[in-house]
Amino acid sequence: MSGLVVCAPLRVEARALRRGLGGHGQVVCTGYGPGRSAAARDYLSRLAPDSIAVGGVGGGLVRDLGVGDLVVASRVTGTGPVLDCPSAPLLAGELRRSGLRARVGPIASVDRLVRRGGHDAVAATGAIAADLESAPLLAAAPGLPSVVLRAISDQPGRPLIDPRTVTGGLAALRALRLSGPALARWAAAAGTRQLLLAGPRSFCAGVERAIDIVERALRRYGAPVYVRKQIVHNARVVAELERAGAIFVDELDEVPDGARVVFSAHGVSPEVRREAARRDLVTVDATCPLVAKVHAEARRFAAEGYQVALIGHAGHDEVEGTLGEVPEAMVLVERPSDVDRLRPPDDGKVAYLTQTTLSAADADEMVEAIKDRFPQARGPGSDDICYASTNRQRAVQAVAATSDLVIVAGSANSSNSRRLVETAERAGTPAYLVDGPEDIRLDWLAGTSTVGITAGASAPPAVVEQIVTALSGLGPVQTEEVVVATESIQFGLPKELRH
Repeated sequence: MSGLVVCAPLRVEARALRRGLGGHGQVVCTGYGPGRSAAARDYLSRLAPDSIAVGGVGGGLVRDLGVGDLVVASRVTGTGPVLDCPSAPLLAGELRRSGLRARVGPIASVDRLVRRGGHDAVAATGAIAADLESAPLLAAAPGLPSVVLRAISDQPGRPLIDPRTVTGGLAALRALRLSGPALARWAAAAGTRQLLLAGPRSFCAGVERAIDIVERALRRYGAPVYVRKQIVHNARVVAELERAGAIFVDELDEVPDGARVVFSAHGVSPEVRREAARRDLVTVDATCPLVAKVHAEARRFAAEGYQVALIGHAGHDEVEGTLGEVPEAMVLVERPSDVDRLRPPDDGKVAYLTQTTLSAADADEMVEAIKDRFPQARGPGSDDICYASTNRQRAVQAVAATSDLVIVAGSANSSNSRRLVETAERAGTPAYLVDGPEDIRLDWLAGTSTVGITAGASAPPAVVEQIVTALSGLGPVQTEEVVVATESIQFGLPKELRH
């Protein structure tokens, strides 16, 4: 086997890629056009590459692609079968982190140059760029990790033979050269892997309920429906609901008087509810029932004269809402040193509650610190950390035990997702939080044979599927479910949306 083989149709393209790769991989000049590319297949097969990349310049088919932009093919179409390139998001993300403009999309391999006026016909197939060689070259290495990278040298509205293409070609060749290190990292990450899928993972009942509430509200009342704060802490979920007509705001003063507004799953304080009533806003409450339970416990303890220590993270939406229930009786404690500063009116009347998305280990440490100082401290009747957080933490512990690396799907502002990263790290396994496959750094994967994958309670199941698909583009994968619990809990909808 000869490692990475990069196919470049023209010598000038091969030279740019060779300079960028710096000796990592073999660059082969395969010749211009589909005929020479097809003739090069036997030679490429004899090289027996571990992975194959096709690089060169290409024609842009959509107007938002600029000269010098890079297109990483999600699939390549030609006269034969469609050829998928599943690892495209991984390479594109690496290119973007290198400061290059990169986009993932279909590439069409055509049999002749696209002339003026011909772009639209090729673009109608769904392709965003065109070339002459990728489809026949990819056919030389079926089943191998493969990518196609084209630097745009021309745009719709002018033919490839336009004199201005010379300038575009120089920008494209520069982008090809600069892409070399990312291509080398992609090849270094290729290999056979076992993927351990933690179960349960992804949406919990509270998140499913909150998303369902916004979707039902949009169907029943029409757009726009306002949502105070992110309905759940996930960028993809929020973006999808925005496309459907939801408008997310930070505070109610951004909502027109009399409009309809949904309170997020993290809950709100009584003051927010009072403000909504003063503004005649029509409210729909998507607060997770488990968060509502903590609110009720806070009110009960305060009514009984207790100083309530809330274990949580400052600034989190859930913490803000809970503290607002009885602000005169509650204090936030984030670390054991905060407990030392507590000065309750009566040392015998201290209670504690917990943010629902904490890690069990962190919460236990804080509870121990509180009880060490206040032996009579009272806790909630049942654990405040939600079942979903606990189950996902147990599941990630199980996969981390035998993984070289753990990937957690979830957004950076998701507390429960960040706790999963910490849980894996406590088990001694490197772990990283990503919104999607494009956020996975190829250096993380180099040398790994077993990768654990999970998703926070606010991350869509589709993200895990996308990550698995992307990793399969680096080589054969075997997936295994590691299930520590089965969840069947469902929460009812608010009365105004039940019918």
